[in-house]
Amino acid sequence: MTDQQRFFRFLQDRIGLDASSVGSAMIERAVRLRCSAAKAHDLDDYWLMLQQSVPEQQALIEAVIVPETWFFRYPESFAALARLASERLAELKGARPLRILSLPCSTGEEPYSIAMALLDVGIAAHQFKVVGIDISPQSLEQAGGALYGRNSFRGANLAFRERHFVLQAGKHALSKRVRNQVQLQVGNILDPELLAGEPVFDFVFCRNLLIYFDVPTQKRVFEVLKALTCEQGVLFIGPAEGSLLARLGMRPLGIAQSFAFVRHDEPTVVDLPRPQSMAPPPPPPPPPRPQLAARPLPQVVPISRARPRQVLLGEPAKAMLPAQEPTTLLEQIASLANEGKSNEARAACELYLQRHAPDAQVFYWLGLLSDVAGKTLEAQGFYRKALYLQPQHSEALAHLAVLLASQGDMAGARRLQERANRSERNAESERKR
Repeated sequence: MTDQQRFFRFLQDRIGLDASSVGSAMIERAVRLRCSAAKAHDLDDYWLMLQQSVPEQQALIEAVIVPETWFFRYPESFAALARLASERLAELKGARPLRILSLPCSTGEEPYSIAMALLDVGIAAHQFKVVGIDISPQSLEQAGGALYGRNSFRGANLAFRERHFVLQAGKHALSKRVRNQVQLQVGNILDPELLAGEPVFDFVFCRNLLIYFDVPTQKRVFEVLKALTCEQGVLFIGPAEGSLLARLGMRPLGIAQSFAFVRHDEPTVVDLPRPQSMAPPPPPPPPPRPQLAARPLPQVVPISRARPRQVLLGEPAKAMLPAQEPTTLLEQIASLANEGKSNEARAACELYLQRHAPDAQVFYWLGLLSDVAGKTLEAQGFYRKALYLQPQHSEALAHLAVLLASQGDMAGARRLQERANRSERNAESERKR
């Protein structure tokens, strides 16, 4: 087992993380940071420290986890929740309050958004309770403090901030009324004792988690989620995870952009209605390959010299390519890919992920490069990561739709193609303003 693989295996065993889902470079960077912070002599020394220290194990997990969340992310999901919660309360007729789960809840933006959405439509505090669970005590500590900066507030509609927050020392402090609705606790979805003995939930939010697991772990986690959700319950997932749930026996609720799924007792049908001739429907047309205007760009060290795949965890990244700003490197990746220099483009993508924060366009290019190379599953993974970071990335949506269609998942392909079309229309509308 190589230096890298033992750390990959540790994270997979502990939190179910599939190294390929985030890219090995991101994990290697986290290991380097912790190795330095722990003052280990080398990777072997750090590995021994890791085995002997529970706090260091948690510290490495914290270094790998990159919370990317904000209030009312995917606003249609919260609008759908408010409507469905009102209907569910009418069915319950006061028998009990609603139970809602947010897992993982990160730094609290999602469970607090749930509470605000329900309070804002007139659902009383005694009629619901939200449970937020995350593997990171550090994230939960931030959630408990309920103090948020500008990055937690995105989008055009921020009226909720005026209703539920007060400005405090340059940050926005959440009202006690909302905080009281949310119970926060540490938990691991792979722990068989998670929420043991607790009642099931009416609504479960588990968004952008399944995409980080390999297929066996996805199935295992799905069974956990199903067990936590009542028979009439609704599961809210991330925009890149719909096809996964469809294959696992769930069906979309039919509310646009809500990413809400319910149990589907009948065998899942993943084909489109066929015309009278019974000929199979054609797959969505492949999107045109993106082209960027030609411009003089810095020369890239050929992959035969750079050898990014063979760089050791402790080897400095500057040995591969000269330091560049993120925008310049993104332009370089696009230029190399469009010129057909796949190896060099992939090396530049991997370098970007080593030096900078994750970027949807980088994962899109990695998906396209894998797609061209015939590595279908790898391409799907990269496209899903792009959609996690940018749910309306039209090119990633369109290419993933084509892949699903080629595998016979016509329903999933159609949903993604419709989202891609909407994204293109919205972008065109913005350009005309």
